[in-house]
Amino acid sequence: MYKNLVAAIAAACAFSSPAFSQTPAPASAPLKVGFVYVAPLTDAGWVHQHELGRKAVEAALPGKVKTTYVENVSEGADAERVIRDLAQQGNKLIFTPSFGYMEPTLKVARDFPDVKFESVTGLKTADNVAISNARYYEGRYLAGVAAGRMTKTHLAGYVAGFPIPEVLQGINAFTLGMRSVDPKAQVKVVWLDEWFNPPRERDAAMSLFNQDVDVIAFHTGSTAVMSAAQERGKMAVAYHSDMRKVAPDAQIVAVTHEWGGYYTQRARAVLDGTWKSGSIWGGVKEGMIRVGDFGSKVPKSVQDEVLARQRDIGSGKLLPFAATADVRDNQGRVVIPKGSSLTDAQILQMNWLVEGVQGKVSRQGA
Repeated sequence: MYKNLVAAIAAACAFSSPAFSQTPAPASAPLKVGFVYVAPLTDAGWVHQHELGRKAVEAALPGKVKTTYVENVSEGADAERVIRDLAQQGNKLIFTPSFGYMEPTLKVARDFPDVKFESVTGLKTADNVAISNARYYEGRYLAGVAAGRMTKTHLAGYVAGFPIPEVLQGINAFTLGMRSVDPKAQVKVVWLDEWFNPPRERDAAMSLFNQDVDVIAFHTGSTAVMSAAQERGKMAVAYHSDMRKVAPDAQIVAVTHEWGGYYTQRARAVLDGTWKSGSIWGGVKEGMIRVGDFGSKVPKSVQDEVLARQRDIGSGKLLPFAATADVRDNQGRVVIPKGSSLTDAQILQMNWLVEGVQGKVSRQGA
């Protein structure tokens, strides 16, 4: 379903981040900025990181902005209603950070041409809709390196929401990172078909632990997988946020998303009149992805190795989807020929699972 968007995505990703003034012009009234969150606001996770981004905007632009948020808004009709309501309330900049908010955002944007919208993880732009995303896969590769050094069973688990390219990128990068230090490593995937359901996330983790998995990663919205690992005495990779508060013994490393800088730049651009539609896809280099917050059981040698690899990614020396030998999918097809690397367009339309992954590109039960 994503192939018809590839050309547009590739073109959008060719944009660079717009220029931003460092000193916004004074306004007679604060800029009203709205945020829509796809899950409840908790102490860690996807929504938590965007809430930190909202707070960063307020801290950076005191008196110049007035922000508000609505949490636990499901994708679809509810999202359109909430986004429209925020526009009607006078918010002139609205952030909608969830893939399923893309179409509702575009629909509302057509009716409010004087409002600027930021579709975070979206794929389609408009005159008043910009898109942004982070190269989560870079952090996943690094987490895979840590997991590969820590596993004893050579088997990792992965609890995943939906088989969209963003999630597939993460699973594949994690597996490639893991197998770069542990060639025997395998990754077993469970699909949930939802982003946030703590009981089901926990059940999936427990099921994987019962199958000889001793380290686990996830692409869902709660801390349930981390709590399950803590309970079972297993190891886990935190996602979106540092989750040592709920899994002090289980956490190996955290892949953290950092939105404050980007959100502040975009609010500043509206204030000084330089806001333009476009796209940014930032990663370690741009400060949008960071790996760290190692658990107490991770040896310093492993920490140093992961951080060195992170520096290599930031400098462009290491590309997670580059091949020194043919890379095959788990059906045996060559997907990255030796000596080549995937283009952004190829990464963005990813629809395969790499060799070493036990699973299919299909939803649970399909």
